[in-house]
Amino acid sequence: MKTEQNSGFTLIEITVVISLIGIMFFFAVPRFRNALLTDNVNNTSRWIIGKVRVLKEYSTSKQKLCILHVNMDSNKIWVSDETMTQEDLQKAHEKGFEIPEDVKVINVEYPQKGIISAGQADICFYRAGYSDKALIHIQGDDERKISFLIEPFLPKVKLYKKYVDFEDS
Repeated sequence: MKTEQNSGFTLIEITVVISLIGIMFFFAVPRFRNALLTDNVNNTSRWIIGKVRVLKEYSTSKQKLCILHVNMDSNKIWVSDETMTQEDLQKAHEKGFEIPEDVKVINVEYPQKGIISAGQADICFYRAGYSDKALIHIQGDDERKISFLIEPFLPKVKLYKKYVDFEDS
């Protein structure tokens, strides 16, 4: 006599597994959301890195002098070029990247000009494909500091997950 055995799962086993998965998601999803979606230091870092790359390419391809304006007082970053009218400059400032409240631009450092920690610092991107050498330093509410090194002839920005100056870089 042959007996058939069910090789499936019981309703209780499936319920326990689904409950455990639900509990894991309950605790894991808020952490992922906070880490990935609301980390303003990382969002600001991505914006700066992306904008510098675009400006280096744009200034060369369009043969225009472009300027990245970093204003420490208003916590805003925007871009202009040499062909903009006064009205266009005002619009570019208004539409600029507003740095979130929990992120602060500490200063912008140049090898020759020194450190600018108040007002506005301008980083130029020239038609020939090079830029001013500069370090942009930002800090989050959690005291995490990040430095961005903009090299004159390199298309990429070097990211340091700490405060560095020109002697350290």
